[in-house]
Amino acid sequence: MSKDPLADALTTIKNHEMVRKREVTIKPASNLIGNVLEVMREENYVDSFEYVDDGKGGKYEVELLGNINDCGVIKPRFSVKQDEYEKWEKRYLPAVEFGILTVSTSEGVMSHKKAKEKGIGGRLLAFVY
Repeated sequence: MSKDPLADALTTIKNHEMVRKREVTIKPASNLIGNVLEVMREENYVDSFEYVDDGKGGKYEVELLGNINDCGVIKPRFSVKQDEYEKWEKRYLPAVEFGILTVSTSEGVMSHKKAKEKGIGGRLLAFVY
């Protein structure tokens, strides 16, 4: 049993991207993984995904676009204030405006770009570029 299902899901996605697969199955499914996948879909890193109830905790069927160079979780899950996103971008992303940080906020899981626009902080979950 895994201690971090989100890390396992992102590693699976990264590995499938590296060998140019177009589909990936992520299991077990969770709401957090679904929310992170939704942010990745909004930012055009994955095409679509679907939850499938298999009677064993569920799974996600994800269609890949081939747009991911690297992705992973951020551990520990650092708190970030509304004016600190640039510091974390420099640490986890290779260039300005290249990639996204996924943030868990009081208004739900979103990209750091949306959180900046709304002027809210949260906890860093993952990076994708």
